[in-house]
Amino acid sequence: MLEITLHILDVAENGITAGADLIFIKVDEARRDNFLEITIADNGRGMDAKTLKKVTDPFFTSRVTRTVGLGLSLLKEAAKKCQGEFSITSTPGKGTRVWASFVFDHIDRAPVGDMVGTIMVLLGGNPAVDFVYEHIVDGEKFELDTRKIKTTLGDTSLTDPAVIHHLSQTIAEHLNGLTQKRSDAQTNGDQIWQS
Repeated sequence: MLEITLHILDVAENGITAGADLIFIKVDEARRDNFLEITIADNGRGMDAKTLKKVTDPFFTSRVTRTVGLGLSLLKEAAKKCQGEFSITSTPGKGTRVWASFVFDHIDRAPVGDMVGTIMVLLGGNPAVDFVYEHIVDGEKFELDTRKIKTTLGDTSLTDPAVIHHLSQTIAEHLNGLTQKRSDAQTNGDQIWQS
């Protein structure tokens, strides 16, 4: 896949298909330490040990609409290709957790991609599902929790165009803020180094 966000979208949609009503997405960009980690966890049906062993096989899928399930196998391969790791844990009746890490500056690592668009697709297409999205850049964190937003909105839906617009702008501003803090820290570090 061309962007890591496509992996995140695929895994989150798997959780929703498995009956989850809460999806947790965490992106941790530890640029100073040269690693990137993503975690996607859900409270869906989960999998038994037998299914869990097969789930990263590209020719295995539990869906009846297609005969191959490339999503998890592609994510696992992408992580391994970038000197990272991959794990998946699941408990029947409790949910599934997918985790992958990448060497941040590895030449083969795909860009993180459009997190704003990915989160908005998930929110807009799944109004009955709650999402907790956490994004960290070198220890600075942004979090969005739709459970809190729904409480604040009252009767207004998350799919209301004005809400979607406001949320997408809010996410973009915070992510840009995280990146800007990182850039400012680098510039200040360079100035100190040059002093």
